[in-house]
Amino acid sequence: MNRKVAVVGGAGNVGATVAHAIAAKELADVVIIDIAEQKAAGMALDMYEACPIEKSDARVIGGGDWAEASGADIVVITSGKPRKPGMSRDDLVRDNFAIMESIAPNLVKHCPNAIVIPVANPLDAMAQALLKLSKFPRERIIGMAGVLDSARMRTFIAMELNVSVENVHAFVLGGHGDTMVPLPRYSTVAGIPITELLSKDQIEAISKRTANGGAEITKLVGTSAWYAPGSAATEMVEAILKDKKKILPCSVYLQGEYGKAFTRTVMGATWASAEKKMPKNYFNELKKYLLK
Repeated sequence: MNRKVAVVGGAGNVGATVAHAIAAKELADVVIIDIAEQKAAGMALDMYEACPIEKSDARVIGGGDWAEASGADIVVITSGKPRKPGMSRDDLVRDNFAIMESIAPNLVKHCPNAIVIPVANPLDAMAQALLKLSKFPRERIIGMAGVLDSARMRTFIAMELNVSVENVHAFVLGGHGDTMVPLPRYSTVAGIPITELLSKDQIEAISKRTANGGAEITKLVGTSAWYAPGSAATEMVEAILKDKKKILPCSVYLQGEYGKAFTRTVMGATWASAEKKMPKNYFNELKKYLLK
C-alpha cells in the first residue's frame, strides 16, 4: 500500500488495538514501534497473519527501529504510563511528559511531514507538549479524546433509552477529564434532542458517568481502557487518510480563535470550531518542563 501509519507504543493495549484496527480495515500499512522490540515484532507478525482472514492487504511490521516509520502519513502516539485505580489523568503528567521528550527527536527526524495523533494522558497536556517539542505546525498535532468521550456518552444514552447506538449522536467538548463539557442540546436520537427524551436528572447522570467513564473502567479492570480509545484513534486515522470531511471533536492548539488557547476543537479535513479552554493546572505543570 502507498499509505503508512506508525503506532508508537504499539505493543501496549491501546497501541495494539489501533494497529490491528488500521490493518484490518486496510487503511494503511502499519509500523509498530515500541521499546519492547521483540514483543512489538511478535504482535506485528500476529496481526499480519490475521490480514488474509480479514481480506486485508495491509502490511504490518514491528520493532524498535524508527527508520521503518520514515515517511509515515500519520503517527499515533499511544506510549505512556496508564492510570491505576484512584489516579487522575493529571497524576501522569510528569512521567508521560518525559516519554514525549524521548519520542519527539525521532518523530522529527523520521516523520517530519506526518500528522500526529497523541493519545497518552493527560491528553490535552501531552498534545501541547508534542507541539512544543516537535515544533510541528499546529495543524498536524491533533489529540484524541473527544471522539472517545462522545462515544461513551452515546453508549450511555443508548443504554438509557434502549435504542441502537447508530441512532445516537453526541458531542463532548472541553478538557479530557473533569472539565469535559457534554452538550445535551446537540445530542440526539434519530434527530430528536435528548432533552426531549430524558429528564434533567437522567441527563445529569449520563453526563457525570461520561466524565468519569475512564475512571469507571480503570476501577473495574485495574488499568486504563484500551478498546474504546483504540477505536477512537482509528476513526481519526480513517477520517484523515480518506479525507472524509468528517466532524470530530479533537484537541488542538488555537491562536486566539474564539478567544481560546489550547482547547478541544471540532475537526474535519481542517478543524473549525471550539468550546472550552484547557484547565490552568495543565499549563502550570508543563511550564516547569517546557520553559526550562
